[in-house]
Amino acid sequence: MSTASTSLETILDLFVAFHRTAALRSGVELDVFTAIAEGVDTASALAARCEAADRGIRILCDYLTVIGLLRKHGDRYTLGPDAATFLDRRSPACIGSIVTSVAGEANLQAFAQLTAAVRRGGTALADRGTLAPEHPAWVEFARAMVPAGAFLGPLLATFLDVRAAGRIRVLDIAAGHGLYGIAVATANPEAEVVALDWSNVLAVAREHAEVAGVTHRYRTIAGSVFTEGFGEGYDLVLLIHFLQDLDTGSCEDLLAKVHRALAPGGRAVALGLIPDDDRISPAAHAAFGLVMLATTPGGDAYTVTELDRMFRNAGFERTELGELAPTSERVLIAHRSP
Repeated sequence: MSTASTSLETILDLFVAFHRTAALRSGVELDVFTAIAEGVDTASALAARCEAADRGIRILCDYLTVIGLLRKHGDRYTLGPDAATFLDRRSPACIGSIVTSVAGEANLQAFAQLTAAVRRGGTALADRGTLAPEHPAWVEFARAMVPAGAFLGPLLATFLDVRAAGRIRVLDIAAGHGLYGIAVATANPEAEVVALDWSNVLAVAREHAEVAGVTHRYRTIAGSVFTEGFGEGYDLVLLIHFLQDLDTGSCEDLLAKVHRALAPGGRAVALGLIPDDDRISPAAHAAFGLVMLATTPGGDAYTVTELDRMFRNAGFERTELGELAPTSERVLIAHRSP
């Protein structure tokens, strides 16, 4: 009987899992976590600070307490350890903005039509889903994912040992917020970076390049990766969290173009969630395939073997796989022959 009960609770919990996401997003949007960290800790005080109704804040904060993000003592709230680390804007590890993209309108609409996407084998959204030209979701994504880029960018620059590389030319494809290419330019004062993305997204990247003080070594190309010219002679091409958005044929077309743009001995670097060949491990990597099904016409969480085959079909000599510690992200480096 206890086993059946436990199983039922698991299923019922999955039925309402979206409640937790919605409550977390509201807490971030209303800045509840930072307010509490600053000592605004009762429902009435939070309501005034967050410009919300007393009843609304009370019910939201009680729910956030139930799911473990807050603690409640009498009528006062405090942050739980996870919220204090990751959701207080004053914390250097704050990642709260990410939820505004992950649970943003584009993704919510895509997952609302997941059954249709499963039936057709690709997104049920109109106009190729999030791959539509100049899709506004990518500006939202670029701004929301700044905490991830600020953390992962320097890790990747160190992993690639760019500091000791001397003068190098770098192409950052689908640059988004630009922080990966900017991290290379920051680590190596001789690196010149070219960022390619939609024009509305590149505005975000240029903002970050200016803050980093690398604008004199930072150039942009606005448009599609398939229609815009890359130039040539690059030592390093960054493909960060991008190949999974494309179908296999488009990946190989893009990689062939990247291969031509690289100097002899150059490297193309794919960073992302790359599952093992069994397609179910690591769990977070494998689960990302569902996002690609819901939001893109033909994207996938490509396995190590699939990526290796695509790079080789595009002309690359060999690939190597690494782990971007201390994260679970994987780095696949493809080498053009000398």
